[in-house]
Amino acid sequence: MFMVSEKKKAVLKDISADIEKYPVVGIVDMHCLPARQLYQIKEQLKDKAVIRMAKKKVIMLALKQSKKPDIDKLEEKIQNEPAMLFSDANPFELAHTIARSVSKAAAKEGDIAPSDITIPAGPTNLPPGPAIGELQRIKIPSGVEGDKIVVKKDTCVAEEGETFSKDVADVLMKLGIEPMDISLNLVAVWDDGLVFDKDLLFIPAEHYIGQLKSGHSNAFNLSMSIDYITADTVPTLISKAYQQAVSLSLEAGIVTSENIGSLLAKAHGQATALKGMAKDEAPQVPQDESKDSGAEPEDAGKDEKEEKPAEGDIPEEAGEEKGKGKESGEEDKTEDSAEGGEEKDVGEKEESKEDENKEKEE
Repeated sequence: MFMVSEKKKAVLKDISADIEKYPVVGIVDMHCLPARQLYQIKEQLKDKAVIRMAKKKVIMLALKQSKKPDIDKLEEKIQNEPAMLFSDANPFELAHTIARSVSKAAAKEGDIAPSDITIPAGPTNLPPGPAIGELQRIKIPSGVEGDKIVVKKDTCVAEEGETFSKDVADVLMKLGIEPMDISLNLVAVWDDGLVFDKDLLFIPAEHYIGQLKSGHSNAFNLSMSIDYITADTVPTLISKAYQQAVSLSLEAGIVTSENIGSLLAKAHGQATALKGMAKDEAPQVPQDESKDSGAEPEDAGKDEKEEKPAEGDIPEEAGEEKGKGKESGEEDKTEDSAEGGEEKDVGEKEESKEDENKEKEE
């Protein structure tokens, strides 16, 4: 018959008591957690949480014996090298504290590179010797300068997500490079009947703050659009109603003590615009309408009067020309009368000569 050791019974008893004592119970994965980093994390969580190491079967048995609702769901989260975490703090505050308790550690064979690991160019802390062969084995160009091994150019020895080989891990350790980020791996937490996974626990607090601000802004805009009155929207709704009332009174021309200035300015602007339009577009009578009505335009009458002046309104220049024409006509007449008189005298003389000749003949 299989006998359970007294030590395991004591551990089971302590864990079961802590499960009932603390309101927050978590599962932690201790895989690849160096003792030095574990001690540092425990010191940082000293006033907030208690960590208890136990075998996987002991932890599962303690969870099954607990009377807390749905705490047995934590059994599904147990993996690798589990431990129990107990706390009175809020699970998200606890996760935030754990996230800040990160320390560096040397890489081991089989570890996954958290980022690209590059060996910088320059002198190292290694003296000349077999170490230069180890550097060249992982394709790091190196040489000896003075009493130190020197890396000739920056060299990437492991890309993000790549598994460290033994040679690379050994060289990184000799160079004093610690690429691994070591922290407590909090897998899941039970709190008041709910189980929160790691992905939810370690969301940055800023993300939640941003969501709260966005939700408040959306709610405020919605209440404003439907005129929903709350303590936050009352001042803005009153201001909105006032602006709408002022706009309506200006549009309808309703005079109040507050809008009289704006109405006068509006009327003055309209009058100025109308005056400008009147100057630009003078009224004209169409020609077709003047013909049909038989009435002549005033401008046409003026033109006729200018073309046909009255007799008494003859211009001086025209009168002088007329006088000159009259004088020239009189001179022509005197000349004609003188010529006619001379011709008449000649004719009378000829007739008298003819009469004398006739008498002589008789």
